[in-house]
Amino acid sequence: MLYRVEGIVVRCMDYGESNKIVTLLTKTNGKAGVLIKGAKKVRSRHSSLAQPFTYGEYQYFRGSGLGTLNHGEIIESHHDLRMQLDLSAYAAYAAELTDRTLQEDEPSVFYFEQLKACLAALSDGKDPQIVIHLYEMRVLDLAGYAPELEECVSCGNRVGPFKLSAQAGGILCARCGGRDPSAAAISESAHKLLRLFRRMDMRRLGAISVKTDTKLELKRLMRSLMDVQLGLQLKSRHFLDQLDKLV
Repeated sequence: MLYRVEGIVVRCMDYGESNKIVTLLTKTNGKAGVLIKGAKKVRSRHSSLAQPFTYGEYQYFRGSGLGTLNHGEIIESHHDLRMQLDLSAYAAYAAELTDRTLQEDEPSVFYFEQLKACLAALSDGKDPQIVIHLYEMRVLDLAGYAPELEECVSCGNRVGPFKLSAQAGGILCARCGGRDPSAAAISESAHKLLRLFRRMDMRRLGAISVKTDTKLELKRLMRSLMDVQLGLQLKSRHFLDQLDKLV
């Protein structure tokens, strides 16, 4: 069967001497594995279609398994994301996170739009850490694990101060904080940003300036949510951590 889809390359691997297999997050057909013949050859007209983060239109034949590319056109190459080490690391994390959380043939229109907007925001020079935390929140939401940030998950109290309990899946008020010894105190500014992330579409992200201390707190809080709720070991996140140590 012939498919024509908009897709973003979230994973690629060499196959044989001259070919590559890419995993596309498509707009309409979930994830799709596609063989791109000759993509490793420098002069191949399809080599650019196999590059990480490439957004394009892909036409491929597919039976019961892997598809084979027939034709493709690049819509946005995201060449800049591959050329800058820090941006490449953030984009790789977003791509791997997407690949690991989305199942084959799972409906993906909104997922696709969120990743597309995430990569565009990174290319546009928006704060990459804030972009990624917002995308992480979208992934948690799409996976069904978005935290409760408006009221205490135990008693429904809406008056702070609060702690964030990754185990309980949201905030705990002062009366209920003892229910989870691992719950982390959350500042008013970090809580406000997390609430914003919880309801914001990636496509609506504007310019946000966040203090360094708040960004460090956001990283700790989002890390705990991602680890407890998804429990994924991602090579790209490990690389990001190593990169942070060099800055």
